[in-house]
Amino acid sequence: MLTKLTSGAASAGTALKVLGGAGVIRPYSPRTLVRLARTLKAWGTGPAGGFTSLALRVPDQVGIVDELGELTWGELHRRSNALAHALRELGVGEGDGVAIMARNHRGFVDASIAVAKLGADIIYLNTAFAGPQLVEVLERDQPRVLIHDEEFTDLVADASVDVRVLAWTEAGEGAAASDDDVATLEQLIEQNIDQRGGVDLEPPSRHGRLIILTSGTTGTPKGAPRSEAGVEAAVALLGSIPLRAGQRVHIAAPLFHTWGYAHLALSMLLGSTVVLRRKFDPEGFLKTLDDERCEAAAVIPVMLQRVLALPKDVQDAYRLPRLAVVASSGSALPGDLATTWMDRFGDNLYSTYGSTEVAYAAIAGPDDLRENPGTAGRPPHATTVKILDENGQEVPNGTPGRIFVGNGLLFEGYTGGGHKEVVDGLMSSGDVGRFGDDGRLYIEGRDDEMIVSGGENVFPKEVEDCIARHDAVTEVAAVGVDDDDFGKRLRAFVVVTADADVDEDDLKGWVKENLARYKVPREIVFLDELPRNATGKVLKRELAEQE
Repeated sequence: MLTKLTSGAASAGTALKVLGGAGVIRPYSPRTLVRLARTLKAWGTGPAGGFTSLALRVPDQVGIVDELGELTWGELHRRSNALAHALRELGVGEGDGVAIMARNHRGFVDASIAVAKLGADIIYLNTAFAGPQLVEVLERDQPRVLIHDEEFTDLVADASVDVRVLAWTEAGEGAAASDDDVATLEQLIEQNIDQRGGVDLEPPSRHGRLIILTSGTTGTPKGAPRSEAGVEAAVALLGSIPLRAGQRVHIAAPLFHTWGYAHLALSMLLGSTVVLRRKFDPEGFLKTLDDERCEAAAVIPVMLQRVLALPKDVQDAYRLPRLAVVASSGSALPGDLATTWMDRFGDNLYSTYGSTEVAYAAIAGPDDLRENPGTAGRPPHATTVKILDENGQEVPNGTPGRIFVGNGLLFEGYTGGGHKEVVDGLMSSGDVGRFGDDGRLYIEGRDDEMIVSGGENVFPKEVEDCIARHDAVTEVAAVGVDDDDFGKRLRAFVVVTADADVDEDDLKGWVKENLARYKVPREIVFLDELPRNATGKVLKRELAEQE
């Protein structure tokens, strides 16, 4: 009991220190504090409570900046009230599901807050899913309403959802829909905001769940629901990534996936100004950071790769002196990407390792990445990571095994049934890795991607990292294929720079110089680009199907 009390006190002390340092804990008037306490008790810490609390704390502060302009937290509160009343009239109630398929813009945020205020579940759909994938997901999860950008109309045409609302039209402002029978978010808000924008809803008896889908790179996407994040999760991230209250943060990572949404959630706590753009463009990304005076950015690794592939004179046009944090997640940083980025834009890169199911597991800061660009870093506050063998026993440092994670944000099981393997309260991340003697975590690769070549275990990631370090290569992915001599070998797919003078033999020789012979790919295929989903993950299933 004494140990538990001591541990609890230490954890509370850490939380106070981290939250105080980030500027979350600060003086408010007694009246504001009482209203905040009531709001969070009634609405929870999800979108309904988090964004409503900002309307109480800093109503006139700019909260969202997108291609249509600025919205304050007070305006977002009134807009989401109006939209929630409208959605209720469309039949949305507690426990129902509302699917949202939208890019990064105000409509995504408006809809998320409004649905949460109704106690309904939010189902975020990947904007890169194919039509059949979407139909299958919607058939499985049965949302009451589907909210989507106009550009996805054809993709969802066959979905069995009767009530649809357009989040963004090609006209931009959502004022007019392409189909007179389909309302837009903006229309619903405008029709209700004068009479209902200032009318707060009664708190629901249950807080809606957030359902984020897996990437779908190996099959039908699974829904991974989780409850609201608590203080522990915020302390874990803020204790390792120096985000601060009031910063201007460009969330370039898709909001519908774990990493982009995590930064939207942090903005509720920090009172950050969130800068959004619907689509990623490498020079446009740099220009947005510069024009909007951003101090932080949330990205996926392929975005950094594409920025660094820009001509040097374009990169040189954007010095970004205000940029203090570039928070990356979604996939591993390939090759020497970390040091290349920091050499160009400063030591501001923070890489988070995790998955949709376990959220976060380890974070690597600039010092970690300078020492070893391939590390996943160290487990953050209140996070347990263990490397287990096939029998569920922990292995010593340096020995590879399956990665199991424990933290405050593990998902609750897939919406269609099934779960990730759990051992002693720790959940499988689906990867194989090891702890080094330096205490850092190193990822070997996906446990379902390993091949046995010539009797030796080979993970594509090691070979991909090697090829990625070649000056002519900008992107690479490898998959296992049958081989008469070795049983299995890798086939590598590479994208090279426009002026590259390199062929298959050159790259095979590069691998042979750096890795064992059985790790040299059987063949190397040159592509203009790798197939990726909207979160930047390579669609290896498509590569494996290529002859």
